[in-house]
Amino acid sequence: MQPRFEILPEKLLIGQKLTMSLTNNRTFELWSSFMPRRKEIKNIVSNDLISMQVYKGIQDFKNYNYEEEFEKWASMEVADFNSVPAGMQSYVLKGGLYTVFLHKGPASNGPETFKYIFTQWLPGSGYDLDSREHFEILGDKYKNNDPDSEEEIWIPIKRKQ
Repeated sequence: MQPRFEILPEKLLIGQKLTMSLTNNRTFELWSSFMPRRKEIKNIVSNDLISMQVYKGIQDFKNYNYEEEFEKWASMEVADFNSVPAGMQSYVLKGGLYTVFLHKGPASNGPETFKYIFTQWLPGSGYDLDSREHFEILGDKYKNNDPDSEEEIWIPIKRKQ
């Protein structure tokens, strides 16, 4: 599984967020709340859905505490923040260098892809994690738990010092 590298420009997002941990995963609750309301978002840049995680100063996942809380967002990219639906929030996704992996298969197999990224690819890559947002782009080929589903996994990186 070979990634590509992207320099991401800043993105404007509108969506909903929940605080959760990996042991108290509320992803289903978040997306179940967001999906019926996504069409309320005006000025969207594309129909892609963005699933974003905002971790607190994480440097690696080697010694990660699975009870550590983080923000998870269900969102879409917009051209501006002129119209934020009630009950939703805006967020400026910082730009920067990312490595992008294509996950093929059901979302339930995602942990295997993330394990490969953080335990095999990253340690030998010449890069470290950067303390910016992690996110997945759920585009036209995303089909949740379908074996033919595809999504992009964007991991913030910086060159090793």
